[in-house]
Amino acid sequence: MNLQPLTDAELNKLADVLKRFGDKRAMNLEMLDGFFAALICGPNDVPPSEYLPEIWGGDMVNEAAFRTKPILQEFISLVTRHWNATCDTLQSGNGFLPLLLNDESGVACANDWANGFVRGMEMRRDGWADLMDDEEQGGSLIPILALAHEHHPDPEMRPYKEPISAEMREKLIVGAAAGVMAIYDYFEAERMVGARRRGSAATFRREAPKGNRRIGTASVTSAGCLPSTIASTRTGAKGYQSRTRPT
Repeated sequence: MNLQPLTDAELNKLADVLKRFGDKRAMNLEMLDGFFAALICGPNDVPPSEYLPEIWGGDMVNEAAFRTKPILQEFISLVTRHWNATCDTLQSGNGFLPLLLNDESGVACANDWANGFVRGMEMRRDGWADLMDDEEQGGSLIPILALAHEHHPDPEMRPYKEPISAEMREKLIVGAAAGVMAIYDYFEAERMVGARRRGSAATFRREAPKGNRRIGTASVTSAGCLPSTIASTRTGAKGYQSRTRPT
């Protein structure tokens, strides 16, 4: 695969298609980025047949959002490439850069990104239990959960009684970005075991080449990436450098 990141124009296209979904649970571009980060760095495989409905917020595709087949095909292509971008970045270990949207004040709050990550965790809730209970490594989730619950309807669930300062928000975003890399490493062995099991099952059934699992028309590799004729990576210097975009 030729792994290249989505261009700004392609990200804008993806954002525009996401806006077509009318469901309240449908994701925006920032939430999608956090959602994919959780799915890829988590312990268990989640196939497209499960996570695509979560993106558009329901079991069925909103027909009004896709009046023509090319729009649907373009959406699947862009989503696949963004998945591969996140997958390749985490595999490379070169530093994860969350995709954040600026609000009307020009501030990247990262709440949608963190909520997308939590929604990804909920897809395989039981698989995350070990990390949640790990006293040494569980701290990698704290910045993400703090941002996700900043505006929780129940005040008791909010991490801070006072509004988060700009300096604290920056620290939380830095911590969330570093946390994604730490979580990816934490679950790596478990993902590898699962990949070997899927590869063995595929060989036994002779339904797909070893190391791949066929789901509908998509094939998921043992590394967790979705193949595409034009795949992508996010690149950046080691450490944290958020990618912000206007809403």
